[in-house]
Amino acid sequence: MLASTAVSTRRSTCLTSPADLGFAAIPAPDPLVHAQARRRVDSLTKPLGALGRLEPLAVRVCAVQRTLRPTIVEPVAIVFAADHGIATRGVSAYPRAVTEQMVKNFLTGGAAISVLARLEGADLWIVDAGVDAELDPHPRLLDAKIRRSTRDFVTEAAMTRDECLEAFARARAVIDRVVPSASNLLLLGEMGIGNTASAALLMHALTGVPLADCVGRGTGLDDAGLERKRAILASALARRAAPTDPLELLVEYGGYEIAMLVGAFLHASSRQVLLLVDGFTVSVAALLAARIDPLVLDYCVFGHCSAEHAHRALLAHLEARPVLDLGMRLGEGSGAAIALSVVRAAVRLFTEMATFEGAGVSQKDG
Repeated sequence: MLASTAVSTRRSTCLTSPADLGFAAIPAPDPLVHAQARRRVDSLTKPLGALGRLEPLAVRVCAVQRTLRPTIVEPVAIVFAADHGIATRGVSAYPRAVTEQMVKNFLTGGAAISVLARLEGADLWIVDAGVDAELDPHPRLLDAKIRRSTRDFVTEAAMTRDECLEAFARARAVIDRVVPSASNLLLLGEMGIGNTASAALLMHALTGVPLADCVGRGTGLDDAGLERKRAILASALARRAAPTDPLELLVEYGGYEIAMLVGAFLHASSRQVLLLVDGFTVSVAALLAARIDPLVLDYCVFGHCSAEHAHRALLAHLEARPVLDLGMRLGEGSGAAIALSVVRAAVRLFTEMATFEGAGVSQKDG
């Protein structure tokens, strides 16, 4: 069975339907192809299970693509960037200006995701969802800015409901613009100083994991900074208890880049595109999207387990096993980009290895 099947059978917890938010229905991956792919994996010239987790990974790609001849075609990488009002309270080891500076680094090709996208042949796009700066036009920069930074959610909601809905709409437009109809893999990343603070609050509300266990060091806070971050987030919850509806939750504690990631998950999966998920913040967005339409998780491959404190617990809640665990905590989509090479390997092994019957190789006795 697909790893997320148990999740996909649950009803959405969103008070409004995906259609109410402007999203098309997500089709379930093909169970017949899934079963056929599983049988083919077991017939390849190897002991049963000898390729480890590459085997269910290949089967998942087959089910999503609805074929026993899976391929990776025209992969696209999108990094959504935005600033957070909470960042002015010192929840990050870096100043908020770094968001703008890193966006420029992405565009000039000097960031990790820039290097890895070139390595993997992924078409890289940067989306200004709410950077607190006026960015110069660039062929690889999409201006989808909702506002220059969210508000400080310690004192008020991070965004308005209309802004959140507009973020969804702009995410759909981004996907339709940069993901060609032939493309079947989308790599999702983020950039935003302060966004692990937002993601920690969202995770706490979505999972029930104690807030302190959801808060990590982000860009490298020391012990005093970590305790300050926990206290600041606790004060945000004191202002208003976390809503149960995912849309309301995003409005209270989200970021514009997180809202657009949620929209990207929902829209791309409705187009039957395999989604390669990066680290902590992107995984929180995946969980939010799944609370709106649980079938989104059947299209997700979690690229890696971040060293950010709470990501391992979040993946456990999602019942997801990441492709890699390299101790990375950079964001940008970097971990997912490295995992793309593993996805390619799983697909090539599935399609190009011979079967016992085809190769004339004897199978295990008995």
